[in-house]
Amino acid sequence: MERETIELAYLAAIQHLPPRQRAVLILRDVAGWSAEETSQALELSVAAVKSALQRARATLRMHLPARRSQWGPATAPNEQERAVLRRYMEASVEGDLSALAELLREDARQTMPPDSQVFDGRAAILDMWRPVMIGPEAWGEWKALATSANRQPAVANYVRRPGEARYTAVNLDVLRVEDGLIAEITTFGAELHAAFGLPREL
Repeated sequence: MERETIELAYLAAIQHLPPRQRAVLILRDVAGWSAEETSQALELSVAAVKSALQRARATLRMHLPARRSQWGPATAPNEQERAVLRRYMEASVEGDLSALAELLREDARQTMPPDSQVFDGRAAILDMWRPVMIGPEAWGEWKALATSANRQPAVANYVRRPGEARYTAVNLDVLRVEDGLIAEITTFGAELHAAFGLPREL
């Protein structure tokens, strides 16, 4: 459990829980508190704690991969993954959809937890990116900072909208790279930047 709690998949999954269930789950399964300690801290009965924990675990089972091996590689990003990340950042900043298309597997997937949005396939992902990056409705000028998350390459994205002086954090893309191509992008909100020691503005 200690290893699983550092995974972004776990952090994303617990956002599906109501506040009380989330608090019970963290105190019981992450901090290792007893039911009695948890009940005292949260001012709940022991029965209520046990019930909340049971419901929370059932919800997590619905939102976490069935096999631990699907959560991501057990090592830090390798050179090939870092090279893909660099190309991804350059293409994103330049708004080069052709270069981005070359980096995506045809069956690539992009998700945005805790929202239920899922974009299946290269074409769907590019269609979602296009109006944000190019054309009259483009958000503005982009910058990107390389990082890693869940032992995978990741990029923090920032945008400077027309008329603004600074770049503001937009999101954090975590990439799953397979055979030199991006198989999956998990996009988290800018609220995670602080947890990674990343600035909210550039």
